[in-house]
Amino acid sequence: MSEQQQADVIVIGLGPGGEHAAGRLADSGLDVVGIEAELVGGECPYWGCIPSKMMIRAGNLLAETRRVPGMAGRSQVTPDWTPVADRIRDEATDDWNDRVAVDRLTGKGARFIRGRARLAGPGRVAVNGQELTARRGVVIATGTRPTVPPVPGLAEVPYWTNRDAIAAKELPESLLVLGGGAIGLELAQVFARFGSAVTVVEALDLLLPVEEPEAGRLIAPVLQREGIEIRTGARAVRAEHDGTTFTLHLDGGELLTAERLLVATGRRADLSELGLDTVGLDPAARAVPTDGQLRAADALWAIGDVTGHGAFTHVAMYEAEIAVRDILGDPGPEADYRALPRVTFTDPEIGAVGLTERQARDAGLNVRTGTTQLPSATRGWIHKAGNEGFIKLVADADRGVLVGATSAGPMGGEVLYGLAVAIQARVPIARLRHMIFAYPTFHRAVEAALADLG
Repeated sequence: MSEQQQADVIVIGLGPGGEHAAGRLADSGLDVVGIEAELVGGECPYWGCIPSKMMIRAGNLLAETRRVPGMAGRSQVTPDWTPVADRIRDEATDDWNDRVAVDRLTGKGARFIRGRARLAGPGRVAVNGQELTARRGVVIATGTRPTVPPVPGLAEVPYWTNRDAIAAKELPESLLVLGGGAIGLELAQVFARFGSAVTVVEALDLLLPVEEPEAGRLIAPVLQREGIEIRTGARAVRAEHDGTTFTLHLDGGELLTAERLLVATGRRADLSELGLDTVGLDPAARAVPTDGQLRAADALWAIGDVTGHGAFTHVAMYEAEIAVRDILGDPGPEADYRALPRVTFTDPEIGAVGLTERQARDAGLNVRTGTTQLPSATRGWIHKAGNEGFIKLVADADRGVLVGATSAGPMGGEVLYGLAVAIQARVPIARLRHMIFAYPTFHRAVEAALADLG
């Protein structure tokens, strides 16, 4: 076997976690091969976190301008999608060219292969008709892909995924969004703010169904006031496209039509083509099981979305660092997900960390909750237009610590930081109550929520 067919570590998948792991290992002096079938950097910089937040920033500017009347004078705004689409191409994605990312990786000493890889046995990886051998091990970081619900007719119509929505140079006159989770709502609000007529269809009874029910009850009327039609508890039973118009048939008999259909019903890992069976793992599983050091098998690590610990860039980066330490033989703590944060970047932002109230009760904890409405806080009252939001705390009454929290409102994701620290560090609630909260800030509302815990 030639030297080119061997490496210390082979990383399959170069999204945020895989790229970070490959770069760190190469920086440490190891011979690393990174393999990516699509773009180095993955979903986040090209079709997810970065370009979508550029879109959201632009939509928020429009919304703030529209809030001027009654508070600061008069305003008039004319939406223009062109600078948004141009910024995504020029600043975020280089028109979906990953040359900079590839050069960044190879500049650290890693070798790069463009191709779709699969395991061929312990320490062996097949790609582009050749087989590579890893002396220390293999890292799997292949991410997730959009899930498509089994709606009759959907597979036969040219629906959008988040990738198509992000890449749109022109916005449709009308848009149907199938799915009321984070991705669906973020894109729905942006498109509506730029003039598209948007309808969101969610099969469950509340939007943002994985979050606290208060979050869904908060965001629905906000979106409706912005002109978005909401259908919750509505299941699509058929999809059609006549060449120009999409039609969704709902289970209640209603027909919805639009120029475009965005499917945003979640993401999942596809492990079927990774060759997991060659190392004793189940290729039909929903995720790759790992231990506290992200080991999936002997000399095999898995990081990011494929582990099922949370389909977030920050989880992938966190897990990558743990796996790198383990590969290098450096001591360090095991993965700890009790304070896993997440933010839905709608306006208002919905930040959450740790357990929801239902999850805490299902775990058998003695739960107490405390809630306060943001408009009743001084900063919320001052903010006025666009001040919708709340703070909700979930406590383990037996241990006297927080196990979950939601921070919804302007900059809800930023307010979340202190709550995440409290949960991660198991700060006693009594100590949190003895803190001095700056006045008048949005995070001062946490004080009122603590008082409501009783």
